[in-house]
Amino acid sequence: MGCKVVQTGFLVCLLSSSVVQGDTDYRVTYSSTQICALQGSAVDIRCTYTYPSRIKEKVTVVEEAVWFTKMNRDEPIDLMTDSQFAGRVQYRCDKNSCTLKITDLRNSDSAEYKFMFRTNQPGWIMIGSPGVTLSVTALQVKVTDTSFWYPSWAEVTCSSSCHLSDHGFYVWYMNGETLHTKTPSTDKYFEKSDSIACAVKRYENFPSPSLCVHESPCSSVVYTHRSICVPKGSSVDISCTYSHKTLVLTNFWFSPERSRQLYHSQPEDLREDSHYAGRVQVFDKRGRSTLRIRDLRVTDSAQYQFKFTARRFEWKSNLPGTTLTVTALQVQVTRIISVHQSHTEAELKCHSSCSPAAHLSYIWFKNGQEISKQKSSTYTDYFYPGDKISCAFKGHEDHRSPSVYPSKLPSMSVSPSGEIVEGSSVTLTCSSDANPEAENTLYKGNQSLPLGSGGTYHFTSISSEDRGFYDCKSDDQSVSLFMDVLYAPKLLSVSVNPSAETVEGSSVNLTCSSDANPAATYTWYKEDEDSPLYSGQIFTITDFRAEHSGNYYCEAQNTRGRHNSTVYLNVASNSWKFPVALSITAVCLAFILLFLLLWIRRDRSLKQQPQAGEGPDSRTEMDEIQYASVQFSTRQPDDVYSNFSPGQTERYQEESVVYSTTKPNSTTGTRRQAAVEDPSALYSKVVRK
Repeated sequence: MGCKVVQTGFLVCLLSSSVVQGDTDYRVTYSSTQICALQGSAVDIRCTYTYPSRIKEKVTVVEEAVWFTKMNRDEPIDLMTDSQFAGRVQYRCDKNSCTLKITDLRNSDSAEYKFMFRTNQPGWIMIGSPGVTLSVTALQVKVTDTSFWYPSWAEVTCSSSCHLSDHGFYVWYMNGETLHTKTPSTDKYFEKSDSIACAVKRYENFPSPSLCVHESPCSSVVYTHRSICVPKGSSVDISCTYSHKTLVLTNFWFSPERSRQLYHSQPEDLREDSHYAGRVQVFDKRGRSTLRIRDLRVTDSAQYQFKFTARRFEWKSNLPGTTLTVTALQVQVTRIISVHQSHTEAELKCHSSCSPAAHLSYIWFKNGQEISKQKSSTYTDYFYPGDKISCAFKGHEDHRSPSVYPSKLPSMSVSPSGEIVEGSSVTLTCSSDANPEAENTLYKGNQSLPLGSGGTYHFTSISSEDRGFYDCKSDDQSVSLFMDVLYAPKLLSVSVNPSAETVEGSSVNLTCSSDANPAATYTWYKEDEDSPLYSGQIFTITDFRAEHSGNYYCEAQNTRGRHNSTVYLNVASNSWKFPVALSITAVCLAFILLFLLLWIRRDRSLKQQPQAGEGPDSRTEMDEIQYASVQFSTRQPDDVYSNFSPGQTERYQEESVVYSTTKPNSTTGTRRQAAVEDPSALYSKVVRK
């Protein structure tokens, strides 16, 4: 956090967008630091902020919260008062969060947006820096590839200057007609006169300009403006350029909304629509068409499109056109500065639903008389009983806002005064002394709360959920009040990081969090130890050892009470020994098993070999025994004897049978004599080989 003293005497602290525990509890956190949005669309920029509940026994109250992009003499310029954003900016702030909404985005809106809040503590302005960088982009179609061999084939890509954070599927339009492709690129065969455009799904009203794929001119319609905002009662010109390779036969302007209202299946020329009778003109010259609508009404707010036909061609109506918004002004009460017995000092705002493109200045009227000094959208003054206030755009004085009667503007009060504690009984009053009598309504957010007699709303036992902004609305006026509810810490939780079993020598972070107002302070203890270990939300043990095992508890405390939560830590100092020992055992068993298998195999091999000292006769004996077993298992003539005559086969079988009956226990001399006298013995040796 960097701080500096500015000339105004304030100490300005620039806070990083990341949440870092510092010496103070002041901080600003943005939900995103980089945002890319489409030109013409809307964007939400969000942040949360915190501050100390009290400093030196003085309760902290936020007195001002603004968004800004520029500063004037070290003071932020509130976007609500910046003429560049007139009518396009809204704040939605509640509790410790604030959202900036910008509509009808323009390229000039690309900037760094920062949030500032000021408290009642003397000398502090808190600014979240760096802020949120907003980049406003427009879609473009680029021809990324063509083919020399197939001139009609091309690949096109829908691109933007930055990465859209909310992009999904894409929509493609060829000659104004929707294609079925949903990817950011597509390739197909194009005719020489075809044009292509693209849009992002859910943002179809902000497509790219149509691009000629092969040659220019091609069939295309390009609108001058995608959106236009104009005051009620004024006139507007909506224009486009169009082209085609042959003569255009017919063209007209239409509104898709009007066609749906009238249940027409085909677009209808506005010049033939009774709703626009006498108020519509069309000017057409050299490929440029202009639709002019006079005496605009709020019901004229719609989308307007251009359509043309040529010989064997019709421009389709799927590609969005120009969106027109007709706005009517209203006077709103933005802030009550002071209330006195005879008068009220208040700040008023001339509000419109959109910002006119002409950047019109404002005119204020008090009791029918123009207030010449007031040219901006805000007006601060003293208002007495009977005063009537209205406003208008300069040049459109005949279309003023409805008058308000701020003889005494709506007011809100809380009883009893002072700090509101959870569980206590509280009465909220929403009233107005306007003349004529106004109907008052109490809101929290979008929820309407029923008012009793005297405009009161009673909380029998107020809770933390009742904390927030309340709006008292009277006709076209409203005032806001933030009701703060103090409560002791609750929903206390303790988390451990890393969450797995703690290894000896590692680092452990214990984090304590709770819901409390004012913000809680945290103290860490270990069971059976009286003195605290640490004061702070995050407790870190850098070198965790066996003696650190045990129960740890965090105590959250504020001015309304205290609460604690416990977590158990266990050191796994020997956790590595078991898997290592298991691995060593497995390896040893594998070696033993391998040794046994090799030993058994060697033993069998030795048993099959002849013993030392045995002569050739013993080898012959083994051969004869082996052959005998073969002859007994095969009694049919084998194919190898197919060249013998039947008589020879029979003689061989008989001789071999005689040989097979030779006793393995015969003496060596007998075997040798049989081998000489019996020719089958010679044959048996040939067969064995």
